[in-house]
Amino acid sequence: MLKKISAAVLLAFGLFSFNFAQNFPQNPQNQDNEDEDIENFMNEFEQNSENEEKAQKRFNPEIQRTFIFSSPAYHLDLNPHTSSYSNEAQIINALQEGLFCYDPKTLDPVPAIASEYRISRDKKRWTFTIRDNAKTSDGSKITAQTVVDSWIHLQKTPDAPYSSLLDCIKGIKDYRENKISEEEIGLKANGQKLTVILNSPTAHLPRILCHHAFSVFTGNLEVFSGAYVLKEQDKNQLVLEKNKNYWDEQNVALEQVIIKISDDKKENSWLFNTGRTDWITTSFDTNSLINKNAIKISAVFGTTYLFFTCKNPVWNKAEFRNALLTAVPWDKLRSDNLIQASTLVYPLSGYPEVEGLTDYNEDEALELMEEARKNSGIGQDEKLEITFGIADNEYMKSLATILKEAWNPLGVELVTFKISDEQYLSSIPYLNYDIFSYSWIGDFADPLAFLELFREGSTLNHTKWTNEKFTEKLKLAGEETDESMRYKILGQAEQILLDDGMVMPISHSISLHAINLNEIGGWYTNALDIHPLKNIYFKETVYAVPDNVAIAK
Repeated sequence: MLKKISAAVLLAFGLFSFNFAQNFPQNPQNQDNEDEDIENFMNEFEQNSENEEKAQKRFNPEIQRTFIFSSPAYHLDLNPHTSSYSNEAQIINALQEGLFCYDPKTLDPVPAIASEYRISRDKKRWTFTIRDNAKTSDGSKITAQTVVDSWIHLQKTPDAPYSSLLDCIKGIKDYRENKISEEEIGLKANGQKLTVILNSPTAHLPRILCHHAFSVFTGNLEVFSGAYVLKEQDKNQLVLEKNKNYWDEQNVALEQVIIKISDDKKENSWLFNTGRTDWITTSFDTNSLINKNAIKISAVFGTTYLFFTCKNPVWNKAEFRNALLTAVPWDKLRSDNLIQASTLVYPLSGYPEVEGLTDYNEDEALELMEEARKNSGIGQDEKLEITFGIADNEYMKSLATILKEAWNPLGVELVTFKISDEQYLSSIPYLNYDIFSYSWIGDFADPLAFLELFREGSTLNHTKWTNEKFTEKLKLAGEETDESMRYKILGQAEQILLDDGMVMPISHSISLHAINLNEIGGWYTNALDIHPLKNIYFKETVYAVPDNVAIAK
């Protein structure tokens, strides 16, 4: 998911300290055999289901009321097949649901429209059972065929960013590229039974299927499969109401949710202070907030970075890119960021150490550029141009200034082109610039959530970069059933990406929220900054009253 860089988050750090050791979902322990691994995962899956059911019984229906939260004023695409931004995902996760959903605290997959599943001995055949009481908001029964139709619709949707995450399914990629028919895909529906045939074992499939792109979506934006339906929408707010046909409707606490669309920090803070907003995400004034304990700042499984598109001849060569990177003053480029990043993937527990980009040497950069020019028959005095598409904000302008000054001694002129925030993401595939910026939050807590952005054939890949060694590593990782070995291979793939000079990591992401957790339950800080509305409820709060005695004078 893409996320806008927030100046409010940077400001907040000056006032509060926080623990960066965020509780990311831990890697499964190495198993002696694959059958034990699957059994443990299934036990965990069932335990999550039981825990979630018990947790939802804690809320008191009599004290629930309309829940109001403020979201950044950014364009909203509520189509789960085309949406890319984190603020959109927060809303779509309330409106649409798939086979799995996120545990609000651990982000582990928990049962949603699928009540159970089983895996074949070779780990390549998964059979899901769709709940008998699963319906869409218009009362239509959700069957295995409904799920198949939704996933097929995703593959047919032009520019659907996440469609290639299902390439682990037999034939999906070929179908998307019009090479085979729908009947040849490894998806089989029989009543409430859905069979999925994979190209290779994919242990992290449930984590992928939590993503909103793989929810049950009919293609009709007025029909919903999630806990809520969209009743009203205008430029200022959205009104969500509980979906009475939702399979788990009785365990959804909030009857109505109002989402105010606003970047007015002063107004948002005032509404929170006066109890007229229950939750603010990103846009508020930390100085004016009365209840400082309500401010939640946490590390997120995300990275802000620049990347080369490799669309133009010179910058499609690794030796030229590495000459540029050696001339970058990394400390200066990253100085305004709270968690500076030298690698693309935020290190997960068990993920191997990768050598990041920290070397800065002007003389070596000149030597590398001279060698690259010589090898390509380009004169040493010939001016080279490199183009940088930047979002129209001061932060991106400052990055461009640093790079322009760093690369000028190499005979390279950086030319910037401003793109509005509204059009930035959608413009990238169609613009012929050499460098763009991303602020990316992993869609599931796995290194592949980042490496998929550079896989050849991925619908998330906006570059022309190809590397046989990188492709082979991702293929090997997809076939590996031992999680520690899989992580080792993915780490090697990331190293290839960095060594080839494709990305310039700048910072790892943080999130900023205001919410009073003494009054609100079911909301947790987590690695993906996702907070499912179906789990949120108002608590019964009892405030301590001092045992004072008033003496009349």
